[in-house]
Amino acid sequence: MSQQTATSFNLLALKRPNIQILHFTWMAFFISFFVWFNMAPLLGTIRDTMGLSEQEVKILLILNLALTIPARVIIGMVVDKFGPRITFSSLLIISSLLCFAFALAQDFQTLALTRFLLGFVGAGFVIGIRMISEWFPAKQTGLAQGIYGGWGNFGSAGAALSLPLIALWIGGDDGWRYAVALTGVVALIYGVIYYFSVSDTPAGSTYFKSKQVGAMEVSSPFDFILYCLMQVPIFLALGVLVWKLSPANMGLLSHTASWSVYAALTALYAYQIYHITKINGWVFSREAPEIERYSFKQVAVLDLTYMVTFGSELAVISMLPLFLMDTYGLSLTMAGLLAASFAFTNFLARPGGGWFSDRYGRKKSLLILLTGLIAGYVAMSTINASIPLPLAIFFLVVCSLFVNAGNGAVYAAVPLIKRRMTGQIAGMVGAYGNVGGVVFLTVLSFVSAQIFFLTIAGAAIVTLLAVMFFMDEPSGQMAEILPDGTVEMIDVS
Repeated sequence: MSQQTATSFNLLALKRPNIQILHFTWMAFFISFFVWFNMAPLLGTIRDTMGLSEQEVKILLILNLALTIPARVIIGMVVDKFGPRITFSSLLIISSLLCFAFALAQDFQTLALTRFLLGFVGAGFVIGIRMISEWFPAKQTGLAQGIYGGWGNFGSAGAALSLPLIALWIGGDDGWRYAVALTGVVALIYGVIYYFSVSDTPAGSTYFKSKQVGAMEVSSPFDFILYCLMQVPIFLALGVLVWKLSPANMGLLSHTASWSVYAALTALYAYQIYHITKINGWVFSREAPEIERYSFKQVAVLDLTYMVTFGSELAVISMLPLFLMDTYGLSLTMAGLLAASFAFTNFLARPGGGWFSDRYGRKKSLLILLTGLIAGYVAMSTINASIPLPLAIFFLVVCSLFVNAGNGAVYAAVPLIKRRMTGQIAGMVGAYGNVGGVVFLTVLSFVSAQIFFLTIAGAAIVTLLAVMFFMDEPSGQMAEILPDGTVEMIDVS
């Protein structure tokens, strides 16, 4: 049996090792988002002092998101191989150096390169999913993962609230540079603290490492084909980002450069399929031992669900301030404050979704929360100038509760599929969240806000059907093989 024990859940029981790990790890995630979003609240000042055009500002915003999609997949592989302790510490320390480079940039090219590379820190979320799954039993993992994700997400709010004040306090044209550099100092210090304060597993437990690096393991021909197909949207989303930077849109890339990147993405997809085949090609010639089997369709369903929940959250947060400002004639400040309520519910709703999943089951919880999400987006599609503002805010808040609770419910299920690949599964699911953001924002560039909300609702209906007909409720135990060949059974229900 697993070394985890299902003692009562008490966040103030700071002497318990698992509670210590939870607090250390959500703070690491908080700091990673604090760093990832350190540009947005200072962008106006950066634009003015660096003499950037509006087009260059938009390019920086896109570059900040671009690398996060593949980074979550890559970090998932790294954490399964080397463990969350060294991976999270290394990510924070490396990101601190990139912060310093961004703060010292003297031209747009350096800003763009360092911002692109800083997108990697957005993958920090994946690391903690594996860490929390090692320290909490199945009956508590949803709540623990929800607290980790919900509280860590507030790093973006922390950056928005504190960095402009720090830059203003320092003053001058270089105030923003000191504010950005300060986030690097925080990441550097905490990276060292985290390394010396945590361990990958409870005492006496085994950290099960992925057998292969480069692709996830699957255990049947059907899973092999499904895995290859589920790679396609990730590369298409990256292609969409390239399209946004091409001459057809922002013009940062030339025609030649754009087609070169498209060719590179195609080659990378082919290379990924090669790795998948190299690691899993044996499934076409023999059956996997029963103890090694798991159902990849569980991963695929969670990919789609997170694309709808977190993906829609990313897209709505990006467009909501301007939508409210244009619809109701609000000031930018007021529209921003009201729009922030969509993300603010994360603090309680994401842990709530995890708790709900622990208590009532993974599949049932996702079905209920997706139904609420669909109703919420249909309600938001009715918002126009004739709808009273208080009613619009009510629709917005209720919808956000279901969206963020859905985020928590998804990651309550992620650690219950295959323990040694939890990082890779979390990385792929997380990448699909970013894919959803890219897809929905691309849709918004062609349609009205009302159709945009209905599009998300339509995608959620498809996802609801996928959960209903293809997801299996985790039950019983999963098996992992110890280095000496003995088998350890881990409860998943």
